[in-house]
Amino acid sequence: MDAPFPAILPLFVFALCSTSLALSSTIGVDSISRLLQIQDRERAPPSVQEAAARAVLLRLLPSHSSSFEFRIVSKEQCGGEYCFMIRNHPSFRRRGDPEILIAGATGVEVVAGLHWYLKHWCGSHISWDKTGGSQLFSVPKAGLLPRVHDTGILVKRPVPWSYYQNAVTSSYSFAWWDWKRWEKEIDWMALQGINLPLAFTGQEAIWQKVFQEKFNMSKSDLDNFFGGPAFLAWSRMANLHGWGGPLPQSWFDQQLILQKKILARMYELGMTPVLPAFSGNVPAALKYIFPSAKITRLGNWFSVKSDPRWCCTYLLDATDPLFIEIGKAFVERQLQEYGRTSHIYNCDTFDENTPPIDDPEYISSLGAAIFKGMESGDGDAVWLMQALLHSVPVGKLVVLDLFAEVKPIWITSEQFYGNIEMYGLLDAIASGPVEARKSVNSTMVGVGMSMEGIEQNPIVYDLMSEMAFQHEKIDVKVWIDQYSTRRYGRSVPLIQEAWNILYHTIYNCTDGAYDKNRDVIVAFPDVEPSIISVQQKLDSRTIIKEVTASYDQPHLWYSTSEVIRSLKLFIASGDELASSSTYRYDLVDLTRQALAKYANQLFLKVIEAYQSHDMRGLAFHSHKFLDLVEDMDTLLACHDGFLLGPWIESAKQLAQNEQQEKQYEWNARTQITMWFDNTEEEASLLRDYGNKYWSGLLRDYYGPRAAIYFKYLIESLNRGEDFRVQEWRRDWIKLTNDWQNRRNIFTVKGEGDALNTSRWLFNKYLSTPDS
Repeated sequence: MDAPFPAILPLFVFALCSTSLALSSTIGVDSISRLLQIQDRERAPPSVQEAAARAVLLRLLPSHSSSFEFRIVSKEQCGGEYCFMIRNHPSFRRRGDPEILIAGATGVEVVAGLHWYLKHWCGSHISWDKTGGSQLFSVPKAGLLPRVHDTGILVKRPVPWSYYQNAVTSSYSFAWWDWKRWEKEIDWMALQGINLPLAFTGQEAIWQKVFQEKFNMSKSDLDNFFGGPAFLAWSRMANLHGWGGPLPQSWFDQQLILQKKILARMYELGMTPVLPAFSGNVPAALKYIFPSAKITRLGNWFSVKSDPRWCCTYLLDATDPLFIEIGKAFVERQLQEYGRTSHIYNCDTFDENTPPIDDPEYISSLGAAIFKGMESGDGDAVWLMQALLHSVPVGKLVVLDLFAEVKPIWITSEQFYGNIEMYGLLDAIASGPVEARKSVNSTMVGVGMSMEGIEQNPIVYDLMSEMAFQHEKIDVKVWIDQYSTRRYGRSVPLIQEAWNILYHTIYNCTDGAYDKNRDVIVAFPDVEPSIISVQQKLDSRTIIKEVTASYDQPHLWYSTSEVIRSLKLFIASGDELASSSTYRYDLVDLTRQALAKYANQLFLKVIEAYQSHDMRGLAFHSHKFLDLVEDMDTLLACHDGFLLGPWIESAKQLAQNEQQEKQYEWNARTQITMWFDNTEEEASLLRDYGNKYWSGLLRDYYGPRAAIYFKYLIESLNRGEDFRVQEWRRDWIKLTNDWQNRRNIFTVKGEGDALNTSRWLFNKYLSTPDS
């Protein structure tokens, strides 16, 4: 999911507050305490939450439906906090009786308690289907579940909220989900203890109703406002408009129905779904309907020619009376459609955009207007965001410090000037939320995960979600040993050693940087040989440097040889673990990673041969690279989690006619290749912005694209001419556009033997000294 630009920009921090920090902090705590009291009072009745928790158990482990009893208890019984309690059931006598009693302050706590018990007492592991699914065969049969301590187990949340999602996750991962997939995700959230998820689905239907009914716009006025189904996240963030659209009416209706189901389930479980709010992003038609309105146009967001059809969106000035009116109407319409709210709203301005005026007072007035719009529609509104600290009343803003594990913003912002903090990822793991809170201030209210895409790296999510209930520092080495046992259902010393290597290499990027030199299978066609230099860096490892690039210098933070050693241990464990889907997923993923780095080396040899006028070497290494692409596609085809087919087919299944099916498939194909605009000879700046390592995509797109590049290299040497840049670009841009419009079918079910394929590829590419 790597992108050439971070999806989250740093916080805008302006020192405009005169209230003392101590007083602000006290006011903030009081305000959040009041909000929590309101939410507790408005939560679904205990019987509803208990039934929702039981339904999760029935879907997860139906064989044990009678083994657990669930109860909702008051926070007072939890010592005034949110908690879960696990006890041996006093009525258990014989098989069929309930064995374990799990009580919690909400349905989420109850389900998280179930996960805690299955994880720490039964050695199970719960993950997404794409990452191997759940390992539950280690759970003893009903009637034989392990007993807990006689005194029971009490686990309190150190902070009230566990946050989940990112504004772009809705498009990178959720774009084509139906209710069946959403139901699984909400179950997963509850099991992980997540109680503060974004709930952005269907908001276009709300906007449509608001603009049509209250501001006299027609459907055609809105056709170029909303992006296509795969690009709604960037349309919502005012990065683009119209691209991939227009949305058919059935999409609006379908997504609104889906959102109502999502919210209903979240509320049944006692979650606090975060709804969207108005940021100032408006349709172009507004300036014609209200000619006196103060509307400006934002700058170009990475389009090639600043095409007004989808570039440079419109922003309503915060001082215009329409601003608060629209913000209020949107919140009120959500309340009308959904019947209730959790009073927390998310709205981030200028995500990947530059404000039209570089003036702190302008930013502050915008923040004040945004919050006023929320508050006008919901008097108990609280704003959950990443920026604009000083224009919102103290205690009415929860700040997401999204990169706190590396560069916490609170240090340079006087601890967010008394506002409430939602802490980032690794700090909470390193020291535990309680210690992290002590090191920051007393107004930290949550920990969370804000990834751009999901269904990868299950170990990260397993550990991070657990931190919502941990009070002390975690011994990560011990935790990882236990993780591998739970994930595969048995203890295998070689696999534990392999994971220990991964912990100290791939999963140990703690220096605040990340590898912007994406694997060349998906990245190298962006670079011309005339602007590539080969240099020695990072312990004499050869890397590519694009001389004209303005990005930070890429780097690799781990030892490739150590990762290959880990892969060798993984393969050696295969005879014991090959039947495990979780093992097969990890094996394919690790093999893919090692081969991707080997591809970097091959590509460098191609470039070195070209620059040395070595035709034989150029042909040999080019052929070997293309062979590797085919082999990697074969590897990825061995597991359902690495297939292109499900992404495309899930898009098509939401269509209601042939025209929609073509549009949705084009959206799906375009998002993962080259999107936004391009010309015949100038590629989009967002090429490979959402690239994936999926079987079907490598063989059908990346391989042919690489072949075009190598063809022009070989022709350049054969003819003794300069590399024909324009012709090369024209060919691979045409290849991309043609591929996006194709309708060929890709498999939705994995095939092949992951262990044998990984072993074969290891011996073919990675067992030699130069690998």
